[in-house]
Amino acid sequence: MAVFEYKARTREGEIRSGVLEIFSREAAIDVLQKQNLIVIQIAARAKTGMLALSIGGGVKQKDVVLFSRQLSTLFEAQIPIVYALQTLAQEQSKPKFKIIIAEIMNDVTGGMLFSQALGKHPKVFSSFYVSLIRAGEESGKLQEVFLYLADYLERSYYLASRARNAMIYPAFVMFTFIGVFSVMLTVVIPRLIAIFEETGTEIPFYTKVVIFTSNFLRHYGFLVLILIAIGAVIAWRWSKTSKGRMFFHTLQISIPIIGNLYRKLYMVRLCDNLRTLIISSIPLLRALTITSDVVGNAVYQKALQNSIESVKGGGTISGAFEKTKEIPPMVTQMIKIGETSGRLDFILASITKFYQREVDSLLENLVALIEPILIIVLGLGVGLLVAAVLVPLYNLVGSL
Repeated sequence: MAVFEYKARTREGEIRSGVLEIFSREAAIDVLQKQNLIVIQIAARAKTGMLALSIGGGVKQKDVVLFSRQLSTLFEAQIPIVYALQTLAQEQSKPKFKIIIAEIMNDVTGGMLFSQALGKHPKVFSSFYVSLIRAGEESGKLQEVFLYLADYLERSYYLASRARNAMIYPAFVMFTFIGVFSVMLTVVIPRLIAIFEETGTEIPFYTKVVIFTSNFLRHYGFLVLILIAIGAVIAWRWSKTSKGRMFFHTLQISIPIIGNLYRKLYMVRLCDNLRTLIISSIPLLRALTITSDVVGNAVYQKALQNSIESVKGGGTISGAFEKTKEIPPMVTQMIKIGETSGRLDFILASITKFYQREVDSLLENLVALIEPILIIVLGLGVGLLVAAVLVPLYNLVGSL
């Protein structure tokens, strides 16, 4: 895609200038003329953003959230979609996303539907995102759908970022502890072993365990790292298969405490996705299919696929969910009430709010408990290491 600098005049005689990213000079002139501008001068220039693209600038979830909120605001202000996209492209700081927005604008200018233009970039805009936009176009409620979408993406990003941030601190502390412990076992302890061997000092059992671990890491440490790397690759490849994916996703929601957090997060995602699709006038079967694609866990994906088959056969979503033990009975009962009363979207909103509060509460408690738990674990580890070193040294000094 080339970059063109242009100078144009409005019908009222006002001079405007700017930069346009587009495939060709003719396409650039066509875009400007469709904006009721009379082109005075247009010329291609070297594109400075390509270097930045080659070394980084990938599109993150936060970028899509901000893009959706800004586009929602521009739609609410009755700004035409082409002008809105042009404005966002000019203000976008990330080169890769800037190019994607410009490509979408060009496709829309060329007569393509907005949802189709978004669908050309599946790595940035999910099937959930594109389907909502398509529903807004078909129902003539694109502005309302974008409001739903922006709100949903912000809720989803908030929960994901909170859960991620809660895990950063303990992960950092544990990795640091493992690093320090490894250095002690491979550098410090071997020097003390030589002293004990020369003096023939009697050493306690736990010191023998530390010495054995030290010798093992010194002689076979690289082999252990290689085996861990090979095991990680094998596990990663197996996780790409259907059986492996189901195993790891089941394990993820079965781990004590952390598994409970993941179960609640997935319930929020499932109910919030489904509710957003339903209020956007997407048919129920299509909404269930899209939600199963984006829920992110094979266990809940299977439950949603079972519900699709149930609805196709004249059954209910709640009837299919009853067969999945990972979905709480309360959720199943509330969905059954929603299906009976015809207020499924309202019930799903209530479930979403309930589990959002549960996730917030669980994260707060988890963050509060992590620090004392880490202190205890690290204290025990350091205490064992110090005792394994100091007790034999104390005995040695006492025998002299």
